[in-house]
Amino acid sequence: MSAQPELGAAMEVTLGYWDIRGLAHAIRLLLEYTGTPYRERHYSTGPAPDYDKSDWTDEKEKLGLDFPNLPYLLAGTTKLTQSNAILRYIARKHNLCGETEEEMLRADLLENQLMEMRLGFARLCYNPDFELLKPAYLEQLPAKLQELSRFLGARPWFAGDKLTYVDFLAYDVLEQQRMFAPTCLEGPGNLRAFMRRFEALEKVAAYLRSGRCLKTPVFWRTARWGSAKE
Repeated sequence: MSAQPELGAAMEVTLGYWDIRGLAHAIRLLLEYTGTPYRERHYSTGPAPDYDKSDWTDEKEKLGLDFPNLPYLLAGTTKLTQSNAILRYIARKHNLCGETEEEMLRADLLENQLMEMRLGFARLCYNPDFELLKPAYLEQLPAKLQELSRFLGARPWFAGDKLTYVDFLAYDVLEQQRMFAPTCLEGPGNLRAFMRRFEALEKVAAYLRSGRCLKTPVFWRTARWGSAKE
């Protein structure tokens, strides 16, 4: 990797991803919160049944990415893929990775726990047997949310007293669950309070209200849930 330039007011970065929410929502929220100027390159698929991906594959090997994939971030000479690596890169520039050893450990731990939840949810939503598998998923969801509730405890943010990048991931994962099962957060009061606290952040609130916010579709058009634009 070449030297990383500072993310500043004068430097616009490029975020490339499919024209869906997917893995990019937390990144978009973090870019907005940090006031990082950015442009998006949205890639689209062709119509059913083939869903042609050439909009992406025609560019894939021309961007100088070490591991060509979506999402990607181009920031001067820095070229990154992997959604959590992108989040960490932005967060480090703004001291949002935790300041103490405990905060950093909590962020590391929750980052991976949330990725497990995200992948499990995506596997369900893309599964041809979605309707058969949905009841079992909903049955185990309260226990997963209770684990997150215990981990958060009385803290305002998941790593501690200060906001970190992992809160952006947590918000995205929890909101997707709330979209899927609207009453799922009625039990854990601290998770509801976390959601309200996050949504009240000035720049986050402005983005969520804006026409630029890509809340849906959550997944690709082949998904059994979350594939529609609302």
